[in-house]
Amino acid sequence: MLRKTLLLGLSLGLALTAAVGAQAADKVSIVYIPKNTGNPYFDSLVKGFQDGCAKVGCDFDMQAPATAEATSQIPFITAQTQRGVGVIAISPNSPDALNQVLDRARSRGILVLAVNGDLVGNLDHRDAGILPVDFTKTGPSQVELLGSQINYEGEIAILSATTDAPDQNTWIAAMKDSLASNPKYAKMKLVAVAYGDDDPQKSTTEMEALIQKYPNLKGVISPTTVGVAAAAQVLQTQGKAKQITLTGLGTPNQMRPFIKDGTLKAFQLWSPYNEGLLTSYFAVGVKNGTIKNEPGTKFEVPGLGEITIGADHIINTQAELTTFDAGNIDQFNF
Repeated sequence: MLRKTLLLGLSLGLALTAAVGAQAADKVSIVYIPKNTGNPYFDSLVKGFQDGCAKVGCDFDMQAPATAEATSQIPFITAQTQRGVGVIAISPNSPDALNQVLDRARSRGILVLAVNGDLVGNLDHRDAGILPVDFTKTGPSQVELLGSQINYEGEIAILSATTDAPDQNTWIAAMKDSLASNPKYAKMKLVAVAYGDDDPQKSTTEMEALIQKYPNLKGVISPTTVGVAAAAQVLQTQGKAKQITLTGLGTPNQMRPFIKDGTLKAFQLWSPYNEGLLTSYFAVGVKNGTIKNEPGTKFEVPGLGEITIGADHIINTQAELTTFDAGNIDQFNF
């Protein structure tokens, strides 16, 4: 009798251990690879991932290269593929340099998601793209915001991130198209596109060079959080804010001092936190089979409402860009 009881207890113990092991094995692991370290923009996005995984029960980790070069993310993708993670979410530094390693990851059953920027022209090398907004609106919206502040006339420049950044290049192409095709902007002349490589010091140097090279420069658009902050610091230091109007894409916490002292009047962005939150819900749903990764599929994300997967498996986190100025900036904390 004692022997039967011991055997029964052992069997139950083994069954319980197996069940716990199966549950652990089923827990979705997500690794996020941002463009580079040291960029405060991605801190908010990471927090969205962390909070999302706390709610839906996934394991989350972030790994990032030191620089935002086209190939700098390749070793990180390779390492996570070898580990066998469930999901690789990446903010790509290049639209095409990552194709081979992403294909290898997908061939091993890893869900590959482009986050905050897409593999423009190479969408078939990822499973879905989670974008902050409809990126076709970003460039025109930035041109309009600057134009409205400079009376739609004068020389302007763009201070971007890297030459390979797919999201930046998409926006810049749309800016150029708006300037060329819309009569409203006929008196606005784009004189230069500079690249600060999402590095504070290089962005500062490039902004200083623009000011020196173009003495009649009236406005600058910097659609990168690192660039717009560096450009604002240059204008503040040189006392050029009244001469040159700056706008771009920045985070409220980073840009608040410059709004408060009048270095710039307005800038735009979206919620990077919500991108991380949405991606965690989407990734776990797809891996668990509760969300079909097909255009037209709708799913709910608490706090964001109903989300729809669009054409080319593109998912927009919000409808429009948010414009931040002195009247509303204190309402935001990220």
